[in-house]
Parts: sequence; structure tokens; C-alpha cells
Amino acid sequence: MTTLRVGVGSGNPVKRRAVELALGAAADADLPGDPTGVAIESVPVDSGVSEQPTGHAETVAGAENRAAAVLEAEPEEETAGLRGDDPAAFDLGVGIEGGVAGFDGADGRYLIMWAAVTDGDRVGRAAGPSLALPADVAARIDDGEELGPVIDDRLGTDGVATRGGAAGALTAGRVDRAEALAAAVSGALGPFVSELY
Repeated sequence: MTTLRVGVGSGNPVKRRAVELALGAAADADLPGDPTGVAIESVPVDSGVSEQPTGHAETVAGAENRAAAVLEAEPEEETAGLRGDDPAAFDLGVGIEGGVAGFDGADGRYLIMWAAVTDGDRVGRAAGPSLALPADVAARIDDGEELGPVIDDRLGTDGVATRGGAAGALTAGRVDRAEALAAAVSGALGPFVSELY
């Protein structure tokens, strides 16, 4: 293998950027197959969970489902030949899912983010930072609304999910969504880049 083909289970450009950042951070580490390059492709897939995942279990399941679904997807024609003898497959599938959950010992609801990475045999999982939600935002989520549109409504914006995300909005830009998601992806890459696993 000369190029590691990585599919990101989303069409969201912020999630793709998170994977680019994570794999850039892993550049000095051994990557599966000792590739000479990395090709990252966005692959919109269904998460298999609700539009607004609630709780850690559902959020983790969404990330895992996205990662697994990527391995079943067909790569784009222009990059399909990069894998050599098996051009219809990705080497790694990456799933990223944001959700809302509580924590034992902490009041309120939190924005959470989970990533999963799989090669079809192994699965790595990790979480990114968790950020407290304002009480009125949490109440609207509990009533069945989605976090992104609620934040857009509160701020009078449109499409926060494809820009700085709720993480950026909740911290006045101090937490960059792509970097926060990259931390989760980097952690989920652990079993593939560390000898400790």
C-alpha cells in the first residue's frame, strides 16, 4: 500500500477537517501499512441514531455506525485506484458524532463529541471536550429540538454546524470545533498508531 485511504462518515467539511488535523498530528507515528501518503474522502452515511443523539451510548453508537458504514461505501472514481489491488475499499473508516448528555457528579447537560475509527476488525473510540449547555438551550433539546438549529435561533445565524459549531458558539470561539473533534479522532486512532494496544 502506498496511500492510506480514509473515509470520513459525513459530508460536513468541519468533520473532514478534523480528520485531516488528526492524521497530520499522527504523521510522525506509524500509520497502518506504513503509507507514503494519506487520501481523505468525505462519505455521507447514515448514523443509524436520532438526529440529536442523547446520552453517551447513542452518541458512541452513531460514531461507530458511521465508521462502519464508510467501509461499505464505494470511493470516488478519481481516488479509487489509490488502494492498489482492492480499489473499492477504504483502509480506515472514521465516524464522528456530537450529542448531548449528562455526567455523574456534574449538574446540567453537556455537548459531547465522540469519534470511532475502524479497519473492519478493530475499533478505536475516544471523546473530545465536553461543554456545559445553557439551561434554556438544554431545555429545548430535552423538548426534542436539535442543538445546531437551537444555537442558530439563539444567535440569529444559519448553519452553525458547518462552521464553528456549538463548541465555538458556547466559548466565543475559544474552542475550535475542528480542533475539538480532531482530539477525539486522534484518541480513536490510538489502537492503530500506538504499540500499547
